[in-house]
Amino acid sequence: GKAPPRIPDPMKFDFENPPVQDGHRLHKTVAPNRWCVTRQDLIEFCCLVKKHVAEGKISPTELDPFDPNDACIGPCVHTVVKQLIVPVTEKAGNTSWALMLHLDGLECDLFVTHCWLEGIYEFIDK
Repeated sequence: GKAPPRIPDPMKFDFENPPVQDGHRLHKTVAPNRWCVTRQDLIEFCCLVKKHVAEGKISPTELDPFDPNDACIGPCVHTVVKQLIVPVTEKAGNTSWALMLHLDGLECDLFVTHCWLEGIYEFIDK
């Protein structure tokens, strides 16, 4: 079949000024079981988080005093959502991260859950 539309090369994706989509429409027209990311998306996301930590765009908080020099555990999921995912997806038209990268969604063959206090590097590396 036809490959789903995807933002080309996520590491060259402009997360500071993402393409604006109609997030409300996407979430109404793309079935929730297609709101997925790939393993490669997660690997690239981990690189993006590490870049943002190094640049001080993701920083420790009172609730998450992570060590910016630690490359094994990383900031917790809550911190990454608040300091990276929400600001970027708001700029992208209030879409989910998955639909921001895959406008038609993806076939999902595995569901993975996480703890909000889990370090993002640790989660992705599992």
